[in-house]
Amino acid sequence: MTPRGLRIQGLKKRYGSGDAAVDALKGVDMTVAPGEVVGLIGPSGSGKSTLLKCLGAVIEPTAGKMALGEDVIYDGEWKVKDLRALRRDRIGFVFQAPYLIPFLDVTDNVALLPMLAGVPNAEARHRATELLRALDVGHRAKAMPSQLSGGEQQRVAIARGLVNRPPIILADEPTAPLDSDRALAVIRILNDMARQFDTAIVVVTHDEKIIPTFKRIYHIRDGVTYEEAGQRRTP
Repeated sequence: MTPRGLRIQGLKKRYGSGDAAVDALKGVDMTVAPGEVVGLIGPSGSGKSTLLKCLGAVIEPTAGKMALGEDVIYDGEWKVKDLRALRRDRIGFVFQAPYLIPFLDVTDNVALLPMLAGVPNAEARHRATELLRALDVGHRAKAMPSQLSGGEQQRVAIARGLVNRPPIILADEPTAPLDSDRALAVIRILNDMARQFDTAIVVVTHDEKIIPTFKRIYHIRDGVTYEEAGQRRTP
């Protein structure tokens, strides 16, 4: 079984050097257990984006340690040879902008990633269809991205982030363009996904509609995190 859960210790990221150096992360500690959805909240410039990029193996930290389950993926340097495969197979991304492929229909946009990971086409499309129905866009399965509303595009993008059933999902403002009912529906799906597949999920958000649904919340300010207990009101 693929190791689950996320653990980071003393994570630092410095941009530049000398007098021009900027410490975006100053020693962040965070754990997200398998099956858990955790909120990450902080003002602009606090280090949220840098932290997500480090967690997603998009940029290299300056120091610290990151582990997926029992597998250490960074400890002063990358411990994984193929970062692209790591991102494809073990980390799901949900961005604020949908970034759908314009020349593929909705189903193929969602099914493409598992196909690239070696999942048979029929199984990949079945997974895509199930998620699209759960996100209330199943009726748009054959539509092109240009034919969708902004909210529909975002829900398709969320399905794409979930379809490979990765052990960790990083979601950056996933409910920003959605109304209250659909935003809470997305959080329900994320919680169901976390429980069903032992997925560790980090959600960056300013959305006051969903903040009360988190059991645990990490605040980040000036590159430092601290944790508080959430209200965990069921969405």
